[in-house]
Amino acid sequence: MALRRRPLLLLLLVFPMLRYQILAVELISTNVNPVVQEFQRVELSCIIASTKTADPRIEWKKIGNKETSYVYFKNKLQGDWAHRAQLLSRTSLVIYNVTRADKAVYRCEVAAHEDTRIGAEISINLTVHVKPVAPKCRVPQSVPVGKSATLHCQEKEGFPEPTYNWYRNSEMLPLDSKSSSKFQNSSFKVDTKTGLLVFSEVQKGDSGRYSCRAMNAVGDAWCDDMEMEVYDLNIAAIVGGILVVIGVLSLTTVGICCAYRKGLFVNNKQNGNSYKTPAKPDGVNYIRTDEEGDFRHKSSFVI
Repeated sequence: MALRRRPLLLLLLVFPMLRYQILAVELISTNVNPVVQEFQRVELSCIIASTKTADPRIEWKKIGNKETSYVYFKNKLQGDWAHRAQLLSRTSLVIYNVTRADKAVYRCEVAAHEDTRIGAEISINLTVHVKPVAPKCRVPQSVPVGKSATLHCQEKEGFPEPTYNWYRNSEMLPLDSKSSSKFQNSSFKVDTKTGLLVFSEVQKGDSGRYSCRAMNAVGDAWCDDMEMEVYDLNIAAIVGGILVVIGVLSLTTVGICCAYRKGLFVNNKQNGNSYKTPAKPDGVNYIRTDEEGDFRHKSSFVI
């Protein structure tokens, strides 16, 4: 007899729970983590699985880091959403021309006043993938043999964050020169996360045109080719040039010293008082004679 009563007892215990679920508004979603490429369409799924209320109140909110804003409120799309969004099947939200600014958590809220549990909500985490733009690259134009060199490649628009590969003369470089027999004479490493190509000691064979590729899940982009020249450092020529300069400076110094000794840079001035011819007053004429020198007479003098 006790065994026969157990099924009935279990049914009585389960029935109130079933009855509560039927009277409670319930929401489900086919995808709570949608991923969409920028400028495409996305559906934020929010479906009323059960409700007793014929006309429940539906709201959509965008949950930001600093503020929460309405997307759908009082049976109307708000702000910019009115031009590029719509409600689908009464509760799901469709967004057209998605941008990177739309990346956020969206909350679907339903209030059903005739149900035992009158409110329910579900959160949708929208991820927007952005294709990389052309990265900015920096390549040294010339480097002497044996010196270190670093090539830079960076892109800040793509999401997820892109990874990087370097190419020389259109051929992709390995992550480590020592991992390939073709590049054994070189000494570089590629960091795919930071975009750095680092040479510990460049060689003549490292000369060429370098380009960088940034790529993520939705696309890739390249920077323009840039030439890097590796030149020999001629120590003998440098030393010879320095010796020539020193020799020229020495000869110039000796020449200047000799010129000073010979008095070429000394002003020739007469010693003692120099005789200065007295000024001739106006109205007086002078006649020059060998015996008397200047003979003064007035203009009125008559012979």
